[in-house]
Amino acid sequence: MTVETEVVVIGGGATGVGVARDLAMRGVAVTLLERGPGLNAGTSGRSHGVLHSGARYAESDAEAAVECLRENRTLREIAPAAIDDAGGLFVRLAGDDPDYFDRKLEACRDVGMAPTLLDADELRERVPGVADRVEAGFAVPDGVVSPARLVAGTAASVREHGATIHTDATVTDIDAGGSSSKRLALSVEDGPTVTADAVVNAAGPWAGEVAAMAGAELGMRPTRGVMVAVEYPDLGPVLNRCREPADGDIVVPHGTQAVLGTTSVAVDDPDAFDREDWEVERTVSECAAMLPELADATVDRTYWGLRPLYEPDELDRGGRGISRDFAIVDHDPAPGLVSVVGGKLTTYRRMAEAVADRVCGELGVDAPCRTAEQPLQGGDDPERLDELAREFGAVGPADSDVVK
Repeated sequence: MTVETEVVVIGGGATGVGVARDLAMRGVAVTLLERGPGLNAGTSGRSHGVLHSGARYAESDAEAAVECLRENRTLREIAPAAIDDAGGLFVRLAGDDPDYFDRKLEACRDVGMAPTLLDADELRERVPGVADRVEAGFAVPDGVVSPARLVAGTAASVREHGATIHTDATVTDIDAGGSSSKRLALSVEDGPTVTADAVVNAAGPWAGEVAAMAGAELGMRPTRGVMVAVEYPDLGPVLNRCREPADGDIVVPHGTQAVLGTTSVAVDDPDAFDREDWEVERTVSECAAMLPELADATVDRTYWGLRPLYEPDELDRGGRGISRDFAIVDHDPAPGLVSVVGGKLTTYRRMAEAVADRVCGELGVDAPCRTAEQPLQGGDDPERLDELAREFGAVGPADSDVVK
């Protein structure tokens, strides 16, 4: 049995469903294939869930910061029920580099973020438990996003616009054999062969393995990071340590909990990697430097996520990069196959738009992107989004404490 479509998207995380939604809204016939039993099972569902303002990247990559700020505002419009408008603080502790703090603050101003400078007393008014070592800080428009609600609302919009979503659909081979029709043929485990004019590889940390099925190379450098969820009610804003990127530099409010993150350790196999106790201990210890009560807080759960980093970008940045920009890669051995790697949850819609622009250009589809203007299905209704998250099997460890 063979199923024909125009575009296949491989991967059911935020980027994959975002690409499927964008293409479907432009009138393209799309089939999304996800190997797991539900959506949001990879990087998206195992993130710390920060809706970035762009402040984290402002001094190192102004363009990425501007993009974050723009997408932050867009997601608040199209999916408000998936967003907690928590706000964010960047804080400098005694011993942290004041020059770095000043550069970060000025860079935030330069990209149009309008940060609010705060002294130690003002910071303690906003976060009463903050450490005595905190000397200064500034407020930025960070937020918290529920990956489950965001992915589920996007997936419902995919379906609303006529595309199909298949879970438990593991792709085992991609034949780019240069037939006269120039269509790609995908073999699906225990399923039909699917043929398409184009294939979008949005498999995150597994993107290199997907590309290899088509005889193409895609250098990936995935890194793991631990998140530690502890009981800590009424945190308030997202708390960021204002220093060069390091372990344990962010605390994220999640209802009655706080999620502490994170580490960055390279992994060879995204399906089999170590989970080390020292990562948990270091993350808690470093975050407790900002909020001392975290040192004795009750741990509810720990989970590891994988960053789908593109190796050439990471090598250029010397290892632990801070940009987290995305890349779109064409593959000469497999015409019609496009891979999208890197990026961050906040910019998933923009990543999808860029991919859809590329694919539509190749297919000769002349239709504009409308995903920034049209709300997600259920985007203003948290109960509806929770219902959709359960339907699509999209509830992951990132927000299992939030989604009802």
